[in-house]
Amino acid sequence: MENLNLFTSTQEVIKEALTKLGYDEALYELLKEPLRMLTVRIPVRMDDGKIKVFTGYRAQHNDAVGPTKGGVRFHPEVDEEEVKALSMWMSLKCGIVDLPYGGGKGGIICDPRTMSMSEIERLSRGYVRAISQIVGPTKDIPAPDVYTNSQIMAWMMDEYSRLREYDSPGFITGKPIALGGSQGREKATAQGVTICIEEAAKRKGIEIKGARVVIQGFGNAGSFLAKFMHDAGAKVVGISDAYGGLHDPNGLDIDYLLDRRDSFGTVTTLFENTISNQELLELDCDILVPAAVSNQITADNANSIKASIVVEAANGPTTMEATRILSDKGILLVPDVLASAGGVTVSYFEWVQNNQGYYWTEEEVNDKLRKKLVESFNNVYETAENRRINMRLAAYMAGARKMAEASKFRGWV
Repeated sequence: MENLNLFTSTQEVIKEALTKLGYDEALYELLKEPLRMLTVRIPVRMDDGKIKVFTGYRAQHNDAVGPTKGGVRFHPEVDEEEVKALSMWMSLKCGIVDLPYGGGKGGIICDPRTMSMSEIERLSRGYVRAISQIVGPTKDIPAPDVYTNSQIMAWMMDEYSRLREYDSPGFITGKPIALGGSQGREKATAQGVTICIEEAAKRKGIEIKGARVVIQGFGNAGSFLAKFMHDAGAKVVGISDAYGGLHDPNGLDIDYLLDRRDSFGTVTTLFENTISNQELLELDCDILVPAAVSNQITADNANSIKASIVVEAANGPTTMEATRILSDKGILLVPDVLASAGGVTVSYFEWVQNNQGYYWTEEEVNDKLRKKLVESFNNVYETAENRRINMRLAAYMAGARKMAEASKFRGWV
């Protein structure tokens, strides 16, 4: 039976990557689990006056390279294994784009779609109080993730600064510009995906102008990506949200859809004749971008994928078995740990700017991001070609190498 568990499937590929690199079993034992995993309980007074207790997590995978780094997600399906797997992916992302970080990740089991802004603020501040002893600008630096945004980061930074009794903008990234945020951060994940699409299209001989693009997910990354692709002359023929998908073989009116999406990325409920997310994935297109949730392309539907290029903007949208099927079909798959690294890269730029007190223009940020992502894409692609392996394994090898060497020099293995 196919392994759909994100944590154990990530362990499998890390082990394969370390074996390919010639490292011994001891290193895998070190990297197969986070170094630290904190579970917290957060009491919050709700608007009706009642106390509700939420469960939250913070995982720190490996800090051999430097402080850990990774987002905080607010979602009803967050669990410990997911947070552990995501922290491992963050370590790999940071290694792939050569950032001085290890991976971290956090989450709270909640549904912000059913909560007021004041309840979300109290929850955000309570989470920071609960994890404050293990985070900080030189320890572990949180950032936005699923259903969290710059306002939530602002509340978290303010709470941490109150606890420390000094202003600490470098504690967290993805902040509003007025509080030390970086130009280009909000669009960074989509910018990184766009760069990877451009590089992959060159390898496949596909012109972006006129290319048919399908995007699953219309949240932060998916909506910005749709705009970038539309502006580049591509035809976005399909998009979806949690409730279904929209398809037009002649190209959707992206500006119209962007004007009507809500803050959670929902837009399809305004339309009739929607299609399912599974139908969307199997549409005839040149470029498919899963930008929603995990385990969307599996062994059950991989053979029905018609795209020439799949670029993973979401975390873990393609299972390992599906990755092998797509590779056998000649589909170029750009893995999540590379394609979605734009967010953490510009978060790093924000942290650097906070530390030095000197801020860059959006053009400077975008230029630095492009240089990082193009170089990283080329390194991973060339490794895959030279070793005759898929880009996922090549990316894991690139990400694991830096952690492995840092751990060895520290004498941990």
